[in-house]
Amino acid sequence: MARFLKNREKVKGQSPGALIFVGTQKVDTVNMRLIDYDDNNLVEKELVDIKDGVPYKQTRSVTWINVNGLHEVAAIGNIGQAFDLHPLVMEDILNTGQRPKIDDYGSYLFIVLKMIRFDKDTQKIVNEQLSVVLADTFVLTFQERPGDVFEPVRERIRRHTTRIRGCKTDYLAYVLMDTVVENYISIIEHLGEKIEDLEEAVLPGHNPDVMETINRFKRETSYLRKSIRPAREAVFQMSRLESDLIHEKTLPFIKDLEDLIIHATEAIDTYRDMLTDQLNIYNSVVANKMNDIMKVLTIFAAIFIPLTFVAGIYGTNFEYLPELTYKYSYFIFWGVLVTIAGASLYYFKKKKWL
Repeated sequence: MARFLKNREKVKGQSPGALIFVGTQKVDTVNMRLIDYDDNNLVEKELVDIKDGVPYKQTRSVTWINVNGLHEVAAIGNIGQAFDLHPLVMEDILNTGQRPKIDDYGSYLFIVLKMIRFDKDTQKIVNEQLSVVLADTFVLTFQERPGDVFEPVRERIRRHTTRIRGCKTDYLAYVLMDTVVENYISIIEHLGEKIEDLEEAVLPGHNPDVMETINRFKRETSYLRKSIRPAREAVFQMSRLESDLIHEKTLPFIKDLEDLIIHATEAIDTYRDMLTDQLNIYNSVVANKMNDIMKVLTIFAAIFIPLTFVAGIYGTNFEYLPELTYKYSYFIFWGVLVTIAGASLYYFKKKKWL
């Protein structure tokens, strides 16, 4: 299965806004969780039907409804109808191959990000799509599977004294995005430690496993880069939106989020360049060792060429050869061979070829 693009066979020829799930089913059933809060009150419960959550959008408190699972098209469609979401928004929520972005629909903002994690079993980066709908009184989030990335946010909401309890929906959306980007940093650091550990294995050379590991990490960093760089553009765009949904006091936090995601993109670019350098070093080490081997073989060939020439003359079948009947011819022959070999070695040493 292709990792960089989703199979879009289902949506070919369909009209814009058609509700078609594009992706892989990752949960058995869709579940919804509601958290409604203000300075003094907190309501947290599971929703069986989205209709139970509709009354909360009329209140002035902050309502956060998190949806896990996207494969039940009818259930997701009911959520869109209940909260008056545009058909194109619903199409993008169900199409899990969306590029990270932010769209302004006037009464709400639609944000798409990629949530990532490192699978220890396959040693690969795995992502899922996070869709966020930011309105004046509510925030909707759509995930492909349950996860603990947002659990710290829920813990902050449960504490009465935290800043989030006194802020609006835009601050909640910022906190969710900040949590996703912080997770980017954590994954990059984990991957970076493995990449830095490769440096010691690169120098010896002649290890096919090192080459395979470098190429695998290059694939993973490219996969990360595909998710993080568009997210950076979305964060930058959010800080420059002229929308009443983004309050003045939230802008400094979004600016700080810009710095954080710049750090993430620079880190992944750095490790990507490091892998390229390691690959070049590995290839250079292998090439140098091969050159050393070829040099030794060439030198020995150069030594044995004149010896072979001399031996060839005395190995001929001529009947009358001057030194054949001489008593010490054999020893003189070996003396000539040793002298030629020694002189060749001395010459190569003097020229620093050895």
